[in-house]
Amino acid sequence: MRAAALLWAALWGLLLPPVTADEGILHASGSGVPPVTKDYCIIYNSNWISIPKSLDNATFSTLENLTSTVLCNSSEVPSGLMKDKAVVVMRGNCTFLEKARIAQSSGAKMLLIASKPRLSPLSDNKTGFEDVTIPVALIRYNDIVDMQLTLGNEVNVTLYSPPLPEFDYSMVVIFLIAVFTVALGGYWSGVAELENLKAIASPGERETRRKKEENVTFTPVTVILFVVICCVMLVLLYFFYKWLVYVIISVFCLASAMSLYNCLAALIGEIPFGQCRIACCNKSIEVRLIFLAVFCIAAAVIWAVFRNEDRWAWILQDILGVAFCLNFIKTLKMPNFKSCVILLGLLLLYDVFFVFITPFITKNGASIMVEVAAGPFGNSEKNDGNLVEVPTERSAPHEKLPVVIRVPRLEYSASTLCDMPFSLLGFGDIIVPGLLVAYCRRFDVQTGSSSVYYISCTIAYAIGMVLTFIVLALMKMGQPALLYLVPCTLITSSLVAWRRREMKKFWKGSNYQVLDSSRTPLLQDDGTPGLYRK
Repeated sequence: MRAAALLWAALWGLLLPPVTADEGILHASGSGVPPVTKDYCIIYNSNWISIPKSLDNATFSTLENLTSTVLCNSSEVPSGLMKDKAVVVMRGNCTFLEKARIAQSSGAKMLLIASKPRLSPLSDNKTGFEDVTIPVALIRYNDIVDMQLTLGNEVNVTLYSPPLPEFDYSMVVIFLIAVFTVALGGYWSGVAELENLKAIASPGERETRRKKEENVTFTPVTVILFVVICCVMLVLLYFFYKWLVYVIISVFCLASAMSLYNCLAALIGEIPFGQCRIACCNKSIEVRLIFLAVFCIAAAVIWAVFRNEDRWAWILQDILGVAFCLNFIKTLKMPNFKSCVILLGLLLLYDVFFVFITPFITKNGASIMVEVAAGPFGNSEKNDGNLVEVPTERSAPHEKLPVVIRVPRLEYSASTLCDMPFSLLGFGDIIVPGLLVAYCRRFDVQTGSSSVYYISCTIAYAIGMVLTFIVLALMKMGQPALLYLVPCTLITSSLVAWRRREMKKFWKGSNYQVLDSSRTPLLQDDGTPGLYRK
């Protein structure tokens, strides 16, 4: 017990929020008519100087671009060039406060330090520099270049730091998408199970149904192998991201197009119109399915071409992602609750290890999971509230893994500039609990349980998502969602089975599934399969 207590204490210690830099906004205005304005991310130290909370109280200064110097010596800049101006110089060779003292003594009103490496906290010792009173901020060098290209050479700038929003409503959208996908995927799996059982009850349809069956069943050994493959793949992505990212993008395009086709084909199959067929290669194909296939391929291709267009490509990615998750949940079958426990338990450990433990292993102190999800070759991004800084030198500047649901952040703040302006939820946080929900739905169908397992597990998933968002809002750092989803869903399912005195059936689910033709389902009066007999 003492060891367990120490383990939990260590785990919650890792959940404590780290010390981070203060984020602010550089508001830049060009000299054109009407003036063009643009905002950029800055990092500053609130212990050195306070900056206004809004533009109403901010004072503009003309920007002087001195990125040809590092300003470690006053002789580097001609006299009078910095007077009453906002000055931007390059990072390096001396401390931030040494640069600030030189700039202030030359009459500058503000000092911006351009950084080619990743942005980091301004943590110099203020002792001995109490006379420095001008604002000092760190800015990306690429933003300075963009500022000149976008606004011209005559630019006025000011700094401000709006308060962080208490809650971002993009989380509500993420919540609705996740719960909808899990619930629908589980329901679809149950419908497929019901059709399968009815087909098995009719000897003439057994062989036909078996040929159409596209499900894959996970055994405990397969589950362990699957988790090992996930670990290996994540590590490979961390080290070889700039090559493997294109492999993942290609696989996603193919898999999502097929998944979207399967989802829409299931809906179209319920429509009694437009069923004309054409003969091809000794087979009869519905014309509407041909058009559907073309549509799904086109959707995947359009996303692949415009995947880096943040204004609207996220909508298409989310649609394809939801279809992928639905098809995965429906296709992959867990044979019993035992396999579900093994899968969810191992993936929980996998999630916690790669989010919380790997920062102590990696050279830059970053989480492998967060860096891979956010894209270590992209700009600084936020994945569920966690700041990820990455080098500016990159081979795939905009490529990110398309294995997340993305929703733009709806509240404007410095975080939307300094970090990623999207809230993210990984497919795994939908699919993994979704497999348990699907098993619960199939167990309901097999035992005639009136959907009690399915509804209970779906509600538990929703509660787990709410807990994830609450902890995220309180701690302001990335959370492995499975840390909350797995206990909620597993405990709830177990309690329902225990309360109904069906734990043995629920645990050994394979004993109550039709695995061979010698077992005949007992159909109820309404045709719904009940228990089985040999």
